[in-house]
Amino acid sequence: MEENAHIEEIEILIRSRYPILYIMTWEEKRVEADLMRISNRMDKKLFSWTNTQGLINISVSKSASVISDNTRDLFNALDNIQKAQDPAIYVIKDAHSYFNDPMVIRKLRDTANILRSTFKTIILLSPILKIPSELEKEITVIDYELPTINDLGAILDKLILSLQNSKKNVEINLDSIAREKMLQAALGLTQLEAENVFSKIIVSKKRLNIEDISLIFTEKKQIIRKNGILDFYPTHENMKDVGGVSNLKKWLKKRDSAFTKKARNYGLPQPKGILLLGVSGSGKSLVAKAISSLWQLPLLRLDIGSLFSGLVGSSEENMRKTIKTAEAVAPCLLWLDEIDKGFSGSSTSNVSDGGTTARVLSSFLTWMQEKTSPVFIISTANDISKLPPELLRKGRFDEIFFLDLPKQKERMEIFGIHLEKRNRKAKNFNLQLLADKTDGFSGSEIEEAIISAMYDSFDEDRELETYDIINVISNSVPLSQTMKEVIDDIRNWCKDRARPASD
Repeated sequence: MEENAHIEEIEILIRSRYPILYIMTWEEKRVEADLMRISNRMDKKLFSWTNTQGLINISVSKSASVISDNTRDLFNALDNIQKAQDPAIYVIKDAHSYFNDPMVIRKLRDTANILRSTFKTIILLSPILKIPSELEKEITVIDYELPTINDLGAILDKLILSLQNSKKNVEINLDSIAREKMLQAALGLTQLEAENVFSKIIVSKKRLNIEDISLIFTEKKQIIRKNGILDFYPTHENMKDVGGVSNLKKWLKKRDSAFTKKARNYGLPQPKGILLLGVSGSGKSLVAKAISSLWQLPLLRLDIGSLFSGLVGSSEENMRKTIKTAEAVAPCLLWLDEIDKGFSGSSTSNVSDGGTTARVLSSFLTWMQEKTSPVFIISTANDISKLPPELLRKGRFDEIFFLDLPKQKERMEIFGIHLEKRNRKAKNFNLQLLADKTDGFSGSEIEEAIISAMYDSFDEDRELETYDIINVISNSVPLSQTMKEVIDDIRNWCKDRARPASD
C-alpha cells in the first residue's frame, strides 16, 4: 500500500529529533501500524502507554511485553522514558485527560528538553486536541488523514480476495466505475468503519454491487449525527420527480461522473457548486434532493441559524467544524437552504453582532473559493436583494440558475408527476386544461391544488376527477399575484445575471 504524506511527515520529524508529536485521530490501530513501519526502518523500539496497562513494548514480534506495573501512572512512565537508553518511539494514548495536572505538564516539559539530545520521540495520540498553553512550544501537531481512496481500495480488494479464496456464495459485480463510486462513497470513514460497512453489505446482501452504496451512506449518517450542526438528509426523490427545468437537468447530467478519476485524468476540475435562485415553491429544494439521487452522493443540510450561538468565538468554531465534517464525508453535497436569510445581516454585522456574521461568511467564502475537497455546494435563495454581493463573485459557484414559474408545458409535466405519485394515472386527466388554468402557479401550488381536490373527492367517497382540481384552482390566488412586484424584481435581476433553468 502506498504511504500517505502524513507518514512521511512523521518520519521526517522523528529523524529531526522533534521531542513530542501530537496526532489527533480515533484510529489507534492504524497509527500504530504506520509507526511500526517507521520504527522498523529506523531500527527503533516501539512502545505504547495506556493508564490501564502502563508502558508496553509492542515492537516485540509475537507478544507485547509490559515494562512495569508502576508505569500505569503517567508521571512514572515519563520518568521511565527519560531514563531509557535505547532509540525508541513512545505512543502515549489519551494524555489529554491528564492536562489538568500541573505535575504532568511540568514532567512533559522536562522530558521534552531531555529528548532533544536523544533518539527518543513521544507521540501523544488522542481523538481530542487539547494542548496546555505551557506545552504549545514543545508539541508539534500532525494532521493524520483519513484513509485515501487507494487505502480503501486495498481494504476492499483484500476482502474480495478472501471471499474468493473461501469460495463463499457472494456475488461480486463491480466494474471499474462501480468500484470507484463505492470507494468514493466510503471516503471519510476510518479504516475500521470501512471494513465494517463492506462486511455489512456482504452479510446482509450476499453481494457487492453499485446498488449497495446506500448502506455506506447510512454508515456516514452516524458521523453527521455526532456533528450537531449538519443534518444527513435522506432522499427518496429523483430527477423524474422534478418537472421542467430542462436546462438545469442537462447541466447536472453532464456532471454525473464529475468526481471520478476519469474526469481528473481528462483534466476536468471538480465542480464547486450551484446557486439556485427563484420564487418560493419553484422546486429549488426538490432539485437539491434529486441531485443526491442522480449523482449517488450523500446530501448534508446545513442550518445556517445553528451556526450562530451565544458564546463568543463559537460561531466561527462551528463553521470550522462544519467544513471539517463535510470534507470528512466527501464526496458529498452540502445544501444551504435559504442562504439569503442566513447571511442577510453580514453587511451590518459590525453593528448588530460584533462582526460575527461577517467573519463566519468570510470564512465560508474563503473555503468555497479555495477548497480542493469534493464537496459540491447547493445554495438556494428567494430574496436576491439580501444576498451578500461577495457571494455572487465568479469562482464561488460554477453556475447560478434562475428557477422561474413553470410554463404551460412544464405545468402539464408537474401535474402528471404529482398525480402519478398519488396512484392516479395522468392519462385519465385533462392535463392541458389544468395547465391552462394554472398560469402563474408554482410547482408547490400545483401540488397543493391536487391534494386539496383529493380531500374533496375523498370526503364524497368517489374517485378524483379533473373538475375537482379545477374547482380548487378557481378558488386559489397564486403567489405570482400576491407578490407580483417581488417576482418581477427577481426576474429583472436574473435576466442578465443568471442562467434560466428552463428552456
